[in-house]
Amino acid sequence: MSQITETIRGLYAAFAKGDIPTVLGALAPNAIWIEAEGGPYGGTYIGPNAVLENVFMKIGGEWDGYAAVPDEFIANENTVVSLGKYSGKYKATGKSFEAPFVHVWKFGDGKVISFQQHTDTVVHRRPMQ
Repeated sequence: MSQITETIRGLYAAFAKGDIPTVLGALAPNAIWIEAEGGPYGGTYIGPNAVLENVFMKIGGEWDGYAAVPDEFIANENTVVSLGKYSGKYKATGKSFEAPFVHVWKFGDGKVISFQQHTDTVVHRRPMQ
């Protein structure tokens, strides 16, 4: 398995433990983070602080047991694609969901320079209603 794949595998493990500083530490200062349009946090965020404020803090505040669990990794020299499943329970409604995801991670100079999320945004938003 490639080094960048191991790095991404470690980021999912850190996220699962709530170790957000490790995840953010892997991002380049000007990393581009793209959440799927139509999703709960849809948009483009630049840099670790923007990702923390617009994605991770919202997930932590709005969901119980939120998880992003990868099942498969596909990689080349500077890109890792992970396929997996989201799940969680929305605190305000008590409703749960499961939705597949595809994440595209790109690396430059040993850091994540971009992340793009692909998921079924309708399924992801359903428990929020």
